Amino acid sequence: MDLSDAALLLVAGLAAGTVNAVAGGGSLITFPAMLAVGLAPVPANVSNSVAVFPGYVASVAGSRVDLPRGRALATLVPTTIVGTIAGALLLLATPARAFELVVPFLVLGATAVLAFQDPLRRLVGHPRDLSPRRRTVVVQAMVALGAVYGGYFGAALGVMLVAGLALVLDATLARVSAIKNLLSALVGLTTLVVFALFGPVNWAAVGLAAPATLVGGYAGARLVRRLPAVVLKTLIVSFGTLIGLYLLYRALT
Repeated sequence: MDLSDAALLLVAGLAAGTVNAVAGGGSLITFPAMLAVGLAPVPANVSNSVAVFPGYVASVAGSRVDLPRGRALATLVPTTIVGTIAGALLLLATPARAFELVVPFLVLGATAVLAFQDPLRRLVGHPRDLSPRRRTVVVQAMVALGAVYGGYFGAALGVMLVAGLALVLDATLARVSAIKNLLSALVGLTTLVVFALFGPVNWAAVGLAAPATLVGGYAGARLVRRLPAVVLKTLIVSFGTLIGLYLLYRALT
């Protein structure tokens, strides 16, 4: 790996950490960078999943004041870990082609859910009108699906989590984003352990990109706290749409 490769990974890591904290989708910066420096697709995907983890941790630190307290958040931890392990093992054990064809539609669908959040809430009911049991079940299901996706591929995980949680939680978008950061960090930690034990991680690439995601993740999380809700929502929807269309293009070419 030469100096230009190292510089590419550093810049990609910084940008990815920032984007992941704001909206999600930073992996679509670091993953192509891993490919560009010569890694094969599966090692690039695995190494990318490990590299972005510090950025998620920094995002949690930057948004910690918006995290809710209590047992409700703690109950999502086992769901997140189990779902992520399932997704990571799926990546290591199965061909990626079928899932690659589905992923763009999942991302675009999640983006549409967030974009049309208010009409959908009128259709399915506002979160405050849901029974506690129904809200708990729906939130757990959203998190489980997001965790499986995060363990398998992870690009736009933040978009998917924000879209699902914002629909069923009676909370500000900044608080939903803080929860997203915590769950993304759990997904990142779980994939790090699984891939470190069983995956073809390129530790040189990780060592270059990971510290940069740490800086970007903290800066992005601080930025989110200063953005008006409508601006944050617009950014996430825009990122999600671009990511979904990019993934669809990649899947069909």
